[in-house]
Amino acid sequence: MLDDRDIRILAALQRDARATYADIGERVGLAPSSVHERVRKLEAAKVLRGYHADVDPEAVGLFVTALVSVTPLDPRQPDDLPARVLEFPEVLDCHSVAGAENYILKVRTRSTSDMEDFLRRLRDKAEVQTRTTIVLSTAFEHRPLSPG
Repeated sequence: MLDDRDIRILAALQRDARATYADIGERVGLAPSSVHERVRKLEAAKVLRGYHADVDPEAVGLFVTALVSVTPLDPRQPDDLPARVLEFPEVLDCHSVAGAENYILKVRTRSTSDMEDFLRRLRDKAEVQTRTTIVLSTAFEHRPLSPG
């Protein structure tokens, strides 16, 4: 179970994953060694799953974002879509959902023609039908989690 200090440590790391244990300790009222021990325990418990760089997609040439709803062509086929889409680097997220579709994928490509090519390859390789929504703009993403 997470206590208030664990939650405050997580909040500090989500704001700045490069913060030192001393900086975090000042914010949460703990010695750097205590922060280090708590972070180690949070990592061991898989509460803290990693530290990531936030890369601007457009800065690396990925200008088109889409949410792709996916349904298998044959409802009897195995539910292994996550394994089948791993080979597509365009797929950033894969969510199993309730409703008309089985999965929703977040996809980024360089252009609409690349998106069209991706969708063709996905449908052929994964044997699925798709419904695609192109994102016009993103108000926010990757918001910090608020535990509790």
